[in-house]
Amino acid sequence: MERYRFYSDGALFYVTFSVVEWLPLFVSEAACKIVAESLNFCHRQKGLRINAYVIMPTHLHAILFHESFQAKSLEQVVTDFRKFTGRRLADFCAQHMPACFQSVLIERAGSDRERRLWQPTRHPVQIESEDFWQTKTDYLHQNPVRKGLVRASEHWRFSSASYWGSDAKIENDVLLSAVLW
Repeated sequence: MERYRFYSDGALFYVTFSVVEWLPLFVSEAACKIVAESLNFCHRQKGLRINAYVIMPTHLHAILFHESFQAKSLEQVVTDFRKFTGRRLADFCAQHMPACFQSVLIERAGSDRERRLWQPTRHPVQIESEDFWQTKTDYLHQNPVRKGLVRASEHWRFSSASYWGSDAKIENDVLLSAVLW
């Protein structure tokens, strides 16, 4: 059982989704676009709101909430997102990545599926203060810099860092008002 949960009294959560065996799937722009398109769909059709995000080569971090500010609704959207992207990305691996990627997805499948793309945990951490939100936002935006992938966080393409660093962001003291999608 996962130690971290979407607690019902929470609205804003920091999540991490990691590829099994830390396969570097997101070195492919096409794989990143599958995630981005799915996030956009979940925004338009399912009420998902993305406050900040970064897609790293082996995982992604995001700060998310549901338009209803209900944790249960967010948890359902996250589950749908992971199922859909897991299937799409596993198919992408089968068609475009080295054969060893597909082998790992099959080996890690378990008894309930043919392949497993995401590690089982979603690692939701409830954000309860602006200081904690800032810590998590800084952490995820600085991740590509810490890993030596770029010199400045704004240079990482699949990240909200350039948005947060721009003058275009919404100016408001309300924590949840500055939403990317």
